[in-house]
Amino acid sequence: MIINFEYHDVDASKRLEEYAKEKLEKLYNKFQMIVRADVFFKTENTSSDTTGMICNIRVSVPGPRLFAEASHDNFISSINESIQELDKQLTKKKDKMATY
Repeated sequence: MIINFEYHDVDASKRLEEYAKEKLEKLYNKFQMIVRADVFFKTENTSSDTTGMICNIRVSVPGPRLFAEASHDNFISSINESIQELDKQLTKKKDKMATY
C-alpha cells in the first residue's frame, strides 16, 4: 500500500504521518484490497473551538475510490474519525464483493 501525505496551511509533521500510517496499516491488514491512500491535512477558520483541524483520507480500491473527512479541534481525533468511517465503507464494499 502506498501512502501519500499533503498539507494545506499546515506545517508537515512526522508524528502525524506516523500516527496516520499506523492506523492505515491496521486498516490494510483487515482489508488487503487497499492499493493506495492519500491523506490530506488542512486547517479552516471556524467560529467553533471544536472544529477546524481537518483530515481527509482517500483510499484507492478496486472500483470507485472511498473518501472520508472529519473536522475536530486536533488532527488525532480527525484521523480517528476518518479511519472509522473508512472502516465502515470498506466493510460494506467487502460484503458486496463477497456476494459475487
